[in-house]
Amino acid sequence: MYTFFIVLHVFTAIFLMLSILMQSSKGGGLSGTFGGGGSGSVFGGRGAATFLSKVTTGLAVAFMVISILISLISIPRGKPTSIIKREADRRVVPSANLPVPQGTLPEGESPVAPSRE
Repeated sequence: MYTFFIVLHVFTAIFLMLSILMQSSKGGGLSGTFGGGGSGSVFGGRGAATFLSKVTTGLAVAFMVISILISLISIPRGKPTSIIKREADRRVVPSANLPVPQGTLPEGESPVAPSRE
């Protein structure tokens, strides 16, 4: 699902860029390069500008909605924990109160931890 939205997002971005570049500006834009003068017969006198602006608006809205959907899908699920907390839980600290098996201490040592005074 995530990959589908990423691919859709890329195509929406490409079509959005193309629709912006196709619009005529004060300098004529790229619409003149692709036969902007002849587009009056297809869309009418002002039809091409209105059609392209509607397409651009729709693509911009779609781009923003897909961006929000991708950000919502990307939120990690589950209980958030810090790296420090996970490392602390993994390490087991031996307790001084556990019984010590016979023969593991050197001669004369007591199994009680030394006091710090």
